[in-house]
Amino acid sequence: MTPPVLVAGPTASGKSDAAVELAERIGGEIVSVDSMQVYRGMDIGTAKPSAAEQSRVRHHLLDVADPDRLFSAADFAEAADSAIADITARGKRTI
Repeated sequence: MTPPVLVAGPTASGKSDAAVELAERIGGEIVSVDSMQVYRGMDIGTAKPSAAEQSRVRHHLLDVADPDRLFSAADFAEAADSAIADITARGKRTI
């Protein structure tokens, strides 16, 4: 399996834009690892990708849990593993 590409850096450094552009270039899909973007309705203050960005490249682990529901690190790891397996099975790169 090809290892995921990690895009990392400080807050507001352009990681999301870089990830979208990279995904378009290499045929990838993005797995969000933001601790707040997993929650539905938490759009303000989380820099969640816009609808336009999400239409350009498929994003995973956005809006998967209600804010009043416990979503643990174990839940996240399970969901991320599943997303990565799905992306890989379809011949795409994980970013």
